[in-house]
Amino acid sequence: MKIAVFASGNGSNFEAIAEAVETGEIQGEIVMLFSDQPDAYAIERAKRRDIPVISFSPKSCSSKTDYELRILHFLHGYQVELIVLAGYMRIIGETLLSSFPSRIINIHPSLLPAFPGKSGIQDAFKAGVAESGVTVHYVDQGIDTGPIIAQVRVPIHPNDTLAAFEERIHQAEHQLYPRVIQEIIQCRKEDRKS
Repeated sequence: MKIAVFASGNGSNFEAIAEAVETGEIQGEIVMLFSDQPDAYAIERAKRRDIPVISFSPKSCSSKTDYELRILHFLHGYQVELIVLAGYMRIIGETLLSSFPSRIINIHPSLLPAFPGKSGIQDAFKAGVAESGVTVHYVDQGIDTGPIIAQVRVPIHPNDTLAAFEERIHQAEHQLYPRVIQEIIQCRKEDRKS
């Protein structure tokens, strides 16, 4: 399966996915990385692996539709079958959603529906809950509201620092996301056979 990864920042989840592809844990191919941030470190990670990078800002486009149509041009060119959001900090619009129905997934650092949005780790930590976690879900029009595919729980210890808790969340992400991506690939292979 041909995969496009979308990332806006550091790209640690991209790295975990790319490693899983290299080891065969994911039986697919990352055919491109898209970033809306031309200085995102994820781009450097992709270049080191010789993965094609497409990067441009929505500000360079006349509208959100124009922005997503431009992305779509590259997705079609690379024959992408699955879009994997890995720290992509933009809401996916109707243009991409309608072109990739049930083929865009996201990872979120909380046990959704609790603590949606861009600061899920900090929100859970500040709330003083005993645990949070990681959720992989299909993307819909909302913010972290799509159907949940898988979750894993991560405890918040009484003497935890935010940094220590955040590190455990990232470790959980790096284990869960590749496994779920492979499960999706396997399901689609089986669907094609039947």
